[in-house]
Amino acid sequence: MADEVQNETPGSEQATAAAGGEGAQPQREARGPRGGRGRGGNDNRGRGGRDGNRRRDDRNRDEGGEELVEKLVHINRVSKTVKGGKRFGFAALVVVGDASGRVGFGHGKAREVPEAISKATAAAKKAMIRVPLRDGRTLHHDGVGHFGAGRVYLRAAPAGTGIIAGGPMRAIFESLGVHDVVTKSVGTNNPYNMIRATFEALGEQTSPRSVAQRRGKKIADLLRRGGASVEVADADAAMVTE
Repeated sequence: MADEVQNETPGSEQATAAAGGEGAQPQREARGPRGGRGRGGNDNRGRGGRDGNRRRDDRNRDEGGEELVEKLVHINRVSKTVKGGKRFGFAALVVVGDASGRVGFGHGKAREVPEAISKATAAAKKAMIRVPLRDGRTLHHDGVGHFGAGRVYLRAAPAGTGIIAGGPMRAIFESLGVHDVVTKSVGTNNPYNMIRATFEALGEQTSPRSVAQRRGKKIADLLRRGGASVEVADADAAMVTE
């Protein structure tokens, strides 16, 4: 009888283990900690992801600390005929400036309008140029810009004139920080050509300070050669800031 009991006991334990009884519980408990460690790893990665997002937010705030003026100039809807219908897209033209002498433009394309605007804004921020301004309100001298079939004329104006410009050119001067200017555009009303021609004219702007440094002279000497008296030239030279 003892031999039979001893023979039956291992068989019953094997049957219990095969049926998922008490013998299988240690295996489930052994898998449990590994699963717990896996979940813990996911939690750590999740916290790392939140920290990464927080660092990205701080970087965006640092980059966005400078207040910029953004002007949406033009949105063009384009379509592509494909099998089954038409696929629509959008192209945006944006002008960005700090209203203190820096301005840039950019264009972007996307399937949706907000994404196209964001692409154009990012391109405009990367392509900003500095333009010297007289008294922080107007240009130092007249200029002419040409691109494609478009030609633009820029003229400095006295205080109180305002921005005499239309369409895309007005957006440029408002973003640039110019308050008094007279402009004329001929040849085309294409906003892309008008903006490129305007930026060509702005890129040729120079200030008396830069010319004096390049020629090794004083600002008053340059202004005096224009016919101004010594007192007026000295006063104007003292007012030149850039």
